Amino acid sequence: MNQIVFPDMEPSYCPARPRLQCLVQIDGNHATYEVTAEALEEHFGARSYLCEDLMPAFLHHRKTIEGVARGVFEMTGARNIVLHSGHFRFAA
Repeated sequence: MNQIVFPDMEPSYCPARPRLQCLVQIDGNHATYEVTAEALEEHFGARSYLCEDLMPAFLHHRKTIEGVARGVFEMTGARNIVLHSGHFRFAA
């Protein structure tokens, strides 16, 4: 993986599996990462699984979340990942 770019776009909300989905470009190709509602509650202060509570938590901590996503993309070589609470346990 040479280049990972996180566009400055608002994520989409998936209520069926409460999480936010974000677009990313890896070496010029489209990819996605998702952040679970549980992770946003446990590590970033979201008050509930509702979109209106998840979105501010994500936006306020976006750089940390993108840093963890970058690490997982680089470590796994995957093009689509889901970030769970455990991924953030040791994030700075």
